[in-house]
Amino acid sequence: MAANPLAPLPDRDFDYWSAAHLLRRAGFGGTPEMVQTLHAAGIDDAVERLVDFTPTVDDGDRFDADIMRPRSTEENRVLAEARARGDEATVERYRRDRQQRQRRDRRQLGDIRAWWLERMIETTQPLEEKMTLFWHGHFATGYRTVEDSWHLMMQNRLFRAQAVGDFASLTRSIIRDPAMLQYLDGDQNRKGRPNENLARELMELFVLGEGNGYTEADIREGARALTGFTYADDAFEFRRERHDPGQKSILGRRGAFDGDDFVNVLLARPETSVFLCGKLYRFFVDDRPESPDAEGRKVVEGMARTLRRSKYRLAPVLGQLFRSRHFHAPERRASIVKSPIQLVVQSIRELGTPVRKERVLLEATDLMGQNLLQPPSVKGWDGGRSWINTATLFVRQNTLVYQLTGRLPGLDAERAGETPEPFASEKLVEHLTTGGPPDPDLVVDYLLRFTLGTTPHPDRRSTLRTFLRDVGDRIDRDRITAMLALITAMPEYQLT
Repeated sequence: MAANPLAPLPDRDFDYWSAAHLLRRAGFGGTPEMVQTLHAAGIDDAVERLVDFTPTVDDGDRFDADIMRPRSTEENRVLAEARARGDEATVERYRRDRQQRQRRDRRQLGDIRAWWLERMIETTQPLEEKMTLFWHGHFATGYRTVEDSWHLMMQNRLFRAQAVGDFASLTRSIIRDPAMLQYLDGDQNRKGRPNENLARELMELFVLGEGNGYTEADIREGARALTGFTYADDAFEFRRERHDPGQKSILGRRGAFDGDDFVNVLLARPETSVFLCGKLYRFFVDDRPESPDAEGRKVVEGMARTLRRSKYRLAPVLGQLFRSRHFHAPERRASIVKSPIQLVVQSIRELGTPVRKERVLLEATDLMGQNLLQPPSVKGWDGGRSWINTATLFVRQNTLVYQLTGRLPGLDAERAGETPEPFASEKLVEHLTTGGPPDPDLVVDYLLRFTLGTTPHPDRRSTLRTFLRDVGDRIDRDRITAMLALITAMPEYQLT
């Protein structure tokens, strides 16, 4: 009988490099001290520390919830009367007010994006933010359509609250989420004039998966079930007069379904658990277009069984995956292309570089193809090899130079509001020199393996060893920074 790829990795095989791999995939990496702490805990406790957490209470209330609040009934009355009597001055005043609020809201969107980036960098619960990022790509919603930064902030909080929670509850919340209702025209869905967008994406992209046995008729009936789901200001509102209470037939089941019933019908299908676990597998394990392979399919099927048994709770599924032999196999390491966010956040958390200007880093991730709170479409980001092309690779390498040196080619740092702070790798120097002068060969091997995540090609080792020999074997901050600049320019650094 073939070995079960989801069988737990024995604790004796959970070495320092396994802990580093776990911290990168289940989060955004960490310092050597963080990795050592995780390794010392043993695999069971290490995984539990990552997966079993209490959702954090954020400070997002500092943002303004009212910038894009709709006009009041009285304001609408005044505007309508002004238009009726040709009062252009009043109409123009209302128009300018809206333009000013839109500008303020776009600025706040930038503040929220910087706030989220900072959370990812500083979090002590990395899986919480990693899964928030996963859900943002899964239930993709973009600002250009929503045009309300606070609604996206509310959605971000929803993803964080249910990061490793209950997919069923999260999906029921999403069909009530103001940002999603605006994004997919759910607020326009009413009896006699159903809008199919939300129902279609629930089946195709969010819950069941494309091609998994549904028809256009099922989508139409699902849209009828969702009629009356809308929002007022910042809160969900069910408009009973807009809801179609009649009988619907969805995926062979019949009833006077509403939105929750529709979600329950989708969750009852075994394809749903396989679809979701397949996305989790590609996010955490193998991002190749042909993924999963035969063994990977067994892993996904096992994860799906666990998901169904746990009534769609994510924590047991992720715990099972992160403990498995399959996840920790050597060929899984340094095999996923870093998303732009992963590249930036992981380099800061692992190398200890200064955070620099969040807005500069976010502009860079946008140029690399990942604009937080503005995915390219309802499908989210393709990920994998699509992150890399000639243009994005150039930006990736320049951004890493910026993180190490504070200077971004083509950018006037003073114009960006920043005086470059040199990268101070004292902690890394201390880690490498504990116990006396280190062996330069061991330093090279450690830096390569720690930053690249796997045993490097001999040519990479030779490059660094030659550099170190040319400048002298003394290990200090400047030499480590120079070696890190060489390593981060290597193609392998784009993988995690």
